[in-house]
Amino acid sequence: MAEYSVERLMKISAIAVALTLTTGGYAAGQSLANMPGVNLQIPASSSVTHDTMHIQDPEDPAHRTGKDQPAPDLLRGVAARPAKSLAEFLAMADKANPTIAQAHALARRSAALGRQASLYPNPTVGYQGDQIRGGRYGGGEQGGFVQQTIVLGGKLGLRRDIYTQQSHADEIGVEEQTLRVHNDVAQAFYSALTAQALVSVRKQLLGVAQDAVETVHQLANVGQADAPDILQTEVEAEQAKVDYATAQREFLAKFRMLAAEAGVQQLDASPLQGEIERLPEIDAEQKVATILANSPEMRHAQQEVAVAEARRRDARRESIPDLQLRAGEQYNGELISENPRIATGAQSFASAGIMLPLWNRNQGNKAAADVEIERARQEVTRTELSLRHEAEPLAQSYEAARFTAERYRTELIPRAQRAHELYLKKYQDMAQAYPQVLVSQRTLFQLQVAYLTALGETWKSAVALENFTLSGGLVAPSSGSASVSIAPSTTGSGSE
Repeated sequence: MAEYSVERLMKISAIAVALTLTTGGYAAGQSLANMPGVNLQIPASSSVTHDTMHIQDPEDPAHRTGKDQPAPDLLRGVAARPAKSLAEFLAMADKANPTIAQAHALARRSAALGRQASLYPNPTVGYQGDQIRGGRYGGGEQGGFVQQTIVLGGKLGLRRDIYTQQSHADEIGVEEQTLRVHNDVAQAFYSALTAQALVSVRKQLLGVAQDAVETVHQLANVGQADAPDILQTEVEAEQAKVDYATAQREFLAKFRMLAAEAGVQQLDASPLQGEIERLPEIDAEQKVATILANSPEMRHAQQEVAVAEARRRDARRESIPDLQLRAGEQYNGELISENPRIATGAQSFASAGIMLPLWNRNQGNKAAADVEIERARQEVTRTELSLRHEAEPLAQSYEAARFTAERYRTELIPRAQRAHELYLKKYQDMAQAYPQVLVSQRTLFQLQVAYLTALGETWKSAVALENFTLSGGLVAPSSGSASVSIAPSTTGSGSE
């Protein structure tokens, strides 16, 4: 069986319509009750044929029931614009989609927090006074001091490691978010490409329906068509106008959704450049295994375990107290007893101390860190199950849609095309009624629409599998552990 592309089927349909317009007339004796598309209620006892039935409404050939307004051309000027490919939209998304920039910002934030966590505490410089007025002795002690916290136990490095591990997770998040954006952009592109092809099909069907109206009016002039035939063909033409307008609206909506996914707020509709019939070859089962093994979402979940382990290491060290050093110089105005006219003068002082971890040994944060590790490990399992839950149906959906598209292309459409050719031949030989030719023509177009729909579904599933089932290109990314913060114990060393 020969294979038919959408473009070739359009050409064949146009030729068939042209052939139809060169002929005319119903077969003598054909029963109107059996003609598809003619809504007549004929009593069962009656036997009405074209030979005996009078024309119900011998209308003027120029007469039309209703206003016969033309179908709106909503895509006027679109074809003149340069066609855009999927690669162009992906490039737009990489530059303009805000969620990718947000993902990069999260990674930079974690790196900055890591630098901050490793900084040494600032020293304290101050004034110290004691017995400032001196009382009866006329003395008093006044001076300055410097105080510094010495962080012990390697806590600064452990705090920095938390954010280093988080930065690694956020870098994986950048890759993950990029794939989410690419998936949504590619799916939106092929959805719009399908809508674009449907506009072409609907336009061809509209042309066929309008030609049929002209033909049936010509038949009515020679007594070979009745008013119901005219009205029915006009109804089909009006329905074709509605379908054509709807298809144009659908394309415009899909194009604007595509532009939004790419991060572009204002983008005039333009033709899309792509081969919708050139389906990708995917081993669906192998692709599912690849998703489970290499998905950025899976690697992100595993990296969150590393973040939780870094937090636990830090929590176990936070109970080690820091050393507090203090030193200064002051003037003592108290008079010495040996010489009442001379003050004691300059004095130095120093102190050192630590906070004893008697009651607060950071035990709550340690327990929380252990729980967080368990939660992170369960998240890995949950992510794997979620990926399988998403990937397995997608694989089957891809196989089903591809099989459907292939059957439409190689079996259904060729048969419908052949049936239409045979009906047309019979009509030319006066052995078949004209409405049956229209029915076969309409069936052929309906199959073409179903074929394009199957192609769109195939691309949708294939794109999702290629992008590890990730979606949500306009959903703001988040840092995995940002909401799980374990505060260090109060040891005078500041906060994390």
